[in-house]
Amino acid sequence: MIPPTKTEIQAQEALELFSIGYSNNGVSTGQNWFGSSDTIIESYSPVDGKLIAKVEAATAADYENSITTAEKAFKQWRQMSAPARGEIVRQLGNEFRKYKKELGLLVSYEMGKSLQEGMGEVQEIIDICDFAVGLSRQLYGLTMHSERPNHRMYEQYHPIGIVGVISAFNFPVAVWAWNAMLAWVCGNVCVWKPSEKTPVVALVCQKIVSKVFQENKLPEGLSCLIVGDAKIGEFMANDKRVPLVSATGSTRMGKAVGEVVAKRLGRSLLELGGNNAIILTPSADLKMALTGIIFGAVGTAGQRCTTTRRLIIHQSIYDKVKQTLVNAYPQIKIGNPLNEQNHVGPLIDKDAVGFYLQAIEKVKIEGGEFAIEGGVLEGKEYASGCYVQPCIAEVENHFSIVQHETFAPILYLMKYDKLEDAIAMQNGVPQGLSSSIFTTDMREMETFLSHAGSDCGIANVNIGTSGAEIGGAFGGEKETGGGRESGSDAWKAYMRRQTNTINYGTTMPLAQGIKFNV
Repeated sequence: MIPPTKTEIQAQEALELFSIGYSNNGVSTGQNWFGSSDTIIESYSPVDGKLIAKVEAATAADYENSITTAEKAFKQWRQMSAPARGEIVRQLGNEFRKYKKELGLLVSYEMGKSLQEGMGEVQEIIDICDFAVGLSRQLYGLTMHSERPNHRMYEQYHPIGIVGVISAFNFPVAVWAWNAMLAWVCGNVCVWKPSEKTPVVALVCQKIVSKVFQENKLPEGLSCLIVGDAKIGEFMANDKRVPLVSATGSTRMGKAVGEVVAKRLGRSLLELGGNNAIILTPSADLKMALTGIIFGAVGTAGQRCTTTRRLIIHQSIYDKVKQTLVNAYPQIKIGNPLNEQNHVGPLIDKDAVGFYLQAIEKVKIEGGEFAIEGGVLEGKEYASGCYVQPCIAEVENHFSIVQHETFAPILYLMKYDKLEDAIAMQNGVPQGLSSSIFTTDMREMETFLSHAGSDCGIANVNIGTSGAEIGGAFGGEKETGGGRESGSDAWKAYMRRQTNTINYGTTMPLAQGIKFNV
């Protein structure tokens, strides 16, 4: 018998800590775990190809039970004061602090991102908890002067009810937390459908939050977890009892969800594809830019929505930059992501490897040339078949493959002459998530950030496209969906706004000076 590796032992210890074994119920309304499906979802680690756990998928009846339980919980939860709800979220943050190491390890093992990035993802949960606690005392409305004498006008915000969260595999816990923590302090309850590719870390998160809710004697249904296939997402999108559906994933998926939700006049918060570019100007600090470029291109094995996919380089420095990257890429260490010496782990599964290989072929067919060749890595350490070589291709922005998002570590290089041309290239894709310019020229910086500059939801100067902080609202434009999550005033998406007018006088004047005498 082959003895278990250190990675397997660490992962198994973490699973045992949260009482997760090979067979699990994938439906929870908080206190109770249940499931009645014969369908089993198996989670395999892309790190070593080993089976982590089997999760019982949800049925239509399970979904219905979760929604009913959530509706009941909402009626009680919304009556608590916002600061009291913030106190619960404060406790959640402390609980995630307690288990940061174990959950971060499992994120790395189940998803394949580096251990540093796995820990960073759990840190995002902790950070958004801290943000939400402060927010619980800042759910501000506005007061306005009325045109009518002895009248007062103001706006206030109310919780909307059930918030449905559909999350993706690449950030299997952080994006859920962005939604859930804000939704909870706003007085809502959450129903969460995690990615089928990363159900185990979702089970862990549900166990952590359920513990805090139970200790505070809060109603079952504040947090409902429903592990299942696309049908669960369809139920949620069609359900009028779910006023807001927050969905993260591909543009194709987002269009389908958005259309269905819109037909019932519900709200959707969509965080979809990115096709992010960095512009390198002649004045750029290239030494500083190199770190941002490489991390942006290969971090999470190119499976971030903010991954740097296009590098738009001024023609005067193009050859120098290309050669610098060609020299730097061989220093990237690829391997087991739980080994902190490695920079890049595997793609999520062999289907993702297939899309990576197809993209490489399309580049060649369209006339692109590779400065760094790609390919699937072989050897004992890469036995899962999910490890690939980060590669660099010289292309034109109009290439069909460049216009699409490929969730893999492929960096496209292209030249520009004038800054307005570079900005046009940067904007000349269907997606509009993240963008960046490296420059020490104030005029170039301000042009990039002006109305005539980047059309993305995120526009950075002298940092890369990847690595958003929770303090700012996260999201993009065009086919990225237009949603905003996490910081700033993103909380307003989880509430309904109400305008109130109070007449404290003894007469009934009408607006616009209308006279109506009875």
